Amino acid sequence: MKLNERSLAFYATCDSPADNAGFLYKRGERHTAYHRRWFVLKGNMLFYFEERESREPVGVIVLEGCTVELCDSAEEFAFAIRFGGTKSRTYVLAAESQAAMESWVKSLSRASFDYMRLVVRELEKQLEEMRWGPAGGCRGCRGSPSSWKPKPSGPEPWPERLPALPTVMPKENGCAVWNNTPGADLLPNTSGCGGHDSEGNPRLPPLPPRRRASSSEAGGTGAAAAESPSTFCRLHERYGQEVAQLRQDWLERRVSNDSCAEPE
Repeated sequence: MKLNERSLAFYATCDSPADNAGFLYKRGERHTAYHRRWFVLKGNMLFYFEERESREPVGVIVLEGCTVELCDSAEEFAFAIRFGGTKSRTYVLAAESQAAMESWVKSLSRASFDYMRLVVRELEKQLEEMRWGPAGGCRGCRGSPSSWKPKPSGPEPWPERLPALPTVMPKENGCAVWNNTPGADLLPNTSGCGGHDSEGNPRLPPLPPRRRASSSEAGGTGAAAAESPSTFCRLHERYGQEVAQLRQDWLERRVSNDSCAEPE
């Protein structure tokens, strides 16, 4: 694994919160003596410094593919970080107290990516159980089982449809009429189909009743009708006399012109 030293040094000393930090005793690889070091745990990386105020870490341990367990050692409160493989190194550390040892063992055991993946899977499983119940339910179904309601056994009601306009509009007195007021002047429903015929088609609303003129309106209409022929006759007689006079003058001029045009 290739790691950038500058990036690691910046990440180790930056202001990002640490999962755990404190002094531990670390046993050397060649010499079995223990050295007091300042350890900082961030994510799955365990940094250790010579002093707490050091600007750069002495080393880093990537906590992937390892196990953290207690071990027998000359130092009290000792535990080991073991990696799989024959040539892998085992890090032996020791805390200053029983509480510090338990805290470090717990933190280091939960720092790996494999542990986080197991936690995510367990949380997803618990979430599914909360949604569908312990039996798992139907994962392909949407909505919780508690909100599911059985459908009624009867026929499903059809959505309300507006009456369709007829192809040929009905006419009265030469004018098309249509009643757009819902429920106005409807015939009593004797078929029990709710405004539809036997075939399920919407029933056309009835034509509005013809308006009957009152006596005063009838009298006015009759008077107007009586005055219409006399007025037309007077106009026809007036203009007819004028046309007849013009025609008579034209005929006389024509006769005079013909007589003048004959040879002597």
